[in-house]
Amino acid sequence: MAAPSAPRPPRPRKEPQPLVIPRSAAEEQRLRLERLMRNPEKTVPIPEKLNEWAPRPPPEFVRDVMGSSAGAGSGEFHVYRHLRRREYQRQDFMDAMAEKQRLDEEFQKKLERNKMIAEEQTAKRRRKRQKLKEKKLQAKKNKLEQKKQEKEPGQSQEQGSSEDDEEDSKEEEEKEDDAEEPSFVMGRG
Repeated sequence: MAAPSAPRPPRPRKEPQPLVIPRSAAEEQRLRLERLMRNPEKTVPIPEKLNEWAPRPPPEFVRDVMGSSAGAGSGEFHVYRHLRRREYQRQDFMDAMAEKQRLDEEFQKKLERNKMIAEEQTAKRRRKRQKLKEKKLQAKKNKLEQKKQEKEPGQSQEQGSSEDDEEDSKEEEEKEDDAEEPSFVMGRG
């Protein structure tokens, strides 16, 4: 008989998890995340993308060809029906793949066309902004030149008013910044 061993300490009991029935997809997702985050060290299996179903390719060489002669057995019809169904299925799959490829190409062309249109509009607006900016700078230069020409006879007045000119130019720049046109137009597509 074996010697009695020391009594084992009681195992900590896991608290039973309450049964929660999710009422929405968001709640179900929240419960799954909570369960995953209980043990962050545990690896999580990430399912791989399933390959798309494809029919078997047609046989390269058909050995038992059915003839149209009389005397075919009653079981041959079911073989014929099965082969015919498989061939129709293969043709439908090829048609669906061709349609999918056509739609993908159309989508890519549409993306390229939209990208080109957006680039053209951006370039046009950039030119317009640049033109407006140059026009404002030219107007400001002209205004400063006019003030200089008017004040050339009186040098003493120019010193006192140069501070006023700087304040006026700063105020004009702030007004110009506030009056900037919107950079995009909604509803065009």
